[in-house]
Amino acid sequence: MRINKIINYIGIGYLTIVYTACSIPSSMVPRKEKKITPTSFTNSQDTTNITKVKWNDFFKDPNLTALIDTALKNNQELNIILQEINIAKNEVKARKGEYLPFVNIGAAVGVDKVSRFTRAGSVDATNEIAPGKVFPDPLPDLLVSANLSWQADIWSKLRNARKAAMFRFLSTNDGKNFMVTRLIAEIANSYYELMALDNQLEILKRQIVIQTNALEIVRLQKIAAKVTELAVRRFEAEVLKNQSRIYYIQQNIKVTENKINFLVGRFPQPITRNSAIFIYLKPDSVSAGLPSQLLENRSDIRQAELELIAAKLDVKSAKANFYPMLNISAAIGLEAFSAAYFIGQPASFLYNVVGGLTQPLINRNAIKAMYYNANAKQIQAVYNYERTILKAYLEVANQLSNTANLKKSYSLKDQQVEKLNESIDIANSLFRSARADYMEVLLTQRDAMESKFELVETKKLQMNAMVNIYQALGGGWR
Repeated sequence: MRINKIINYIGIGYLTIVYTACSIPSSMVPRKEKKITPTSFTNSQDTTNITKVKWNDFFKDPNLTALIDTALKNNQELNIILQEINIAKNEVKARKGEYLPFVNIGAAVGVDKVSRFTRAGSVDATNEIAPGKVFPDPLPDLLVSANLSWQADIWSKLRNARKAAMFRFLSTNDGKNFMVTRLIAEIANSYYELMALDNQLEILKRQIVIQTNALEIVRLQKIAAKVTELAVRRFEAEVLKNQSRIYYIQQNIKVTENKINFLVGRFPQPITRNSAIFIYLKPDSVSAGLPSQLLENRSDIRQAELELIAAKLDVKSAKANFYPMLNISAAIGLEAFSAAYFIGQPASFLYNVVGGLTQPLINRNAIKAMYYNANAKQIQAVYNYERTILKAYLEVANQLSNTANLKKSYSLKDQQVEKLNESIDIANSLFRSARADYMEVLLTQRDAMESKFELVETKKLQMNAMVNIYQALGGGWR
């Protein structure tokens, strides 16, 4: 009767502990994430999307595609991310192993000498193993056993942790795809910048030839007393200025070449390109599709979504820490003080099975902190997901607008270059007939050169816009 009362008291006490310990703080309410995107980038509802085109089909220049192909094999940053994927994959394996039973096989050898004036020593001295055979002193101990330990995942704590690790592994793969997209875009933009610098250098060299010829005319005019020494000095200064500018452009060419070499993962070497065709390049028309397609095509959006799913599972896993844990352990083996008793002696056989429930009671602040942190990280993941979608939409909208405006700007600048080229001939003709002064010739030549520089720069911006919108829509990783 007394034993039954004790058992009842223990049961009531344990239920009280479970009820108290299982009360989970409810102050943290996960914020609901939003997946709302505008219905279209423009008034068009065309679902055609340029991101379905693979990068080696999108870029037509064989020199550029060769650079990208090399970079995808040798780029150090990309290879670092590939190792992060392997680390995340191994983390999934580790989490999976945690909710499976752990089985170990072990052997132990020891020796024990106890005092004669202890309970164990007295028993050993007065008992015999068999008639006429006493316990050895000191007493050896030989053990061979298989041990099992298992935490029963009754609240899915470990399974949720494994699922979270799996989603993070998937997110690292999307992170790699996003890195590939950025790498391709950076190489392409740098390649077009290099071609633009080549064209500007060629324009500058031709301009120096034109100005040198004009300088000779001014010198002859000075001899004929039609102009002063001031005109000669101004033209000489303009030639020297442009000759100095050559080295500035050559340095930018070297820096851009080495930037590409770094992205490709190799030491400095010349970049093969055909810059003569640059000014005639036509940016491909880009089909943006619908904003909702960004959720599928943009690797960074998918990465943020997977991180959000993993964060939700972390909350569930942290919540399970408030519940009782069931631990089971077992062992089976042989133990004796002599190897002779291992075989053929059933008495040396041993086994044990232990099951126990453990419930957090005292140090609940640490568990609460883990739970609050998991909630906070989940809310962070929600905001990051929304921010990534917003950023992606704005990037596409900006590049679509940029493409349209650059097309109009290039057309006008092309006309400006044509008019200024005609103005050079007119100014030279008027100068020879003394109907225009040397400053008109000088300024006309300067304006014509700057307009050609701006035309090349606008062409570069056009090609960059084509690359950037391909990247913004999520193209390049397929």
